[in-house]
Amino acid sequence: MKRRSFLKGALAGAGVTALGPEAFAAGQPVDNRKISSIPFPQKRPMITYSDRPPLLESPRYVFAHPVTPNDMFFVRWHMPDIPTHIDLGTFRIKVNGLVERELSLSVDQLKHDFEPVEVYAVLQCGGNSRSAFKPTAGGIQWGSGAMGCARWKGVRLRDILERAGLKKEAEWVGFNGSETAAYYETPNFVRELHLEEIGDHVIVAYEMNGEDLPYLNGYPVRLVIPGTYSDSWVKMLSNLTVTSDYQHLFFMDKAYRVPDNDCECQKPGEHVPTKPITKMNVKSFIGYPTNGETLYHNSYATIRGVAFDYGAGIKAVMLSFDDGKTWQEATLGDDLGRYAFRAFTFDFKPKKYGKQTIMAKAINRAGEEQPYAKDIKWNHGGYKFNGIDVVTVEVV
Repeated sequence: MKRRSFLKGALAGAGVTALGPEAFAAGQPVDNRKISSIPFPQKRPMITYSDRPPLLESPRYVFAHPVTPNDMFFVRWHMPDIPTHIDLGTFRIKVNGLVERELSLSVDQLKHDFEPVEVYAVLQCGGNSRSAFKPTAGGIQWGSGAMGCARWKGVRLRDILERAGLKKEAEWVGFNGSETAAYYETPNFVRELHLEEIGDHVIVAYEMNGEDLPYLNGYPVRLVIPGTYSDSWVKMLSNLTVTSDYQHLFFMDKAYRVPDNDCECQKPGEHVPTKPITKMNVKSFIGYPTNGETLYHNSYATIRGVAFDYGAGIKAVMLSFDDGKTWQEATLGDDLGRYAFRAFTFDFKPKKYGKQTIMAKAINRAGEEQPYAKDIKWNHGGYKFNGIDVVTVEVV
């Protein structure tokens, strides 16, 4: 059966209202997918969904550490046509529209003519963990590895706009990258931000973890918007256009939106008003051990993982070894900044043989707590899943 037919069938079937609301609760995302034996350039072998456009997911063990290596950082492109070569001698970022001076900036100018800034920040696809939703929500059926944390270095977007000089009518900035569609009717991947959304934390990055951006992660420059999902972190950024009015774009008005209600949920087939997915919700994830791994009876194992949110900061990570009946507090690692992964560890000595579940939930400084997966209801795009993570190991 073709994928499109399957999705239509799934949605049509789900539209039969005999299913109660509980039938639309999420479960655990698919885990332990096979890692491809063929690596992409600058990448180690990763979970591969597509090579055109490249769609690569990081395996669970990567999240035992707070900084994601460049060669294991997930990759998500929207369009199949991306440049296979960029010449820094000719590459320019153009700034135009409602500005006093149009700019055409080289990467070298960004590095030497502006104050450099750095920020640790989590990049996460809005559809990360989408495979947790049943019936199937539209989009890539990610496990939980469409996320990563890096140290981004670049230039404040505000500084670039100030160099160009905004005209008094200026309200919005549109961002365009170098990826293009294969079909002429496919809308371009263009995103917009209102000027009020552009704080000092929003940067145009040219380095990632002390190196040039990897090609598949947006070389030579990309937008970095800490605390938000990745849909506006435009890769291979090539053009900034300042306007007075919102431009009404497909990837703003149709995609990357959730129901505009308290649960951000809907029944399959139900049409409801929507809103952008914007800021990330609180989440934790276990990097070690992984599902199916072996631990030894009465021997300590250090459980490792990461937690994050939209920038309020992580207050605590709690672990449970009895299916949520009781919780114990993990030790938090160094604070790399409000937008970064916060590592956690817990020394665990298994006391019984056989299967053992380990659950992790994060609580942020705003008092927001990671929910059980069963309490997360369905939305058409499968966005913003942040259910309590569960790993099952074998104790021998």
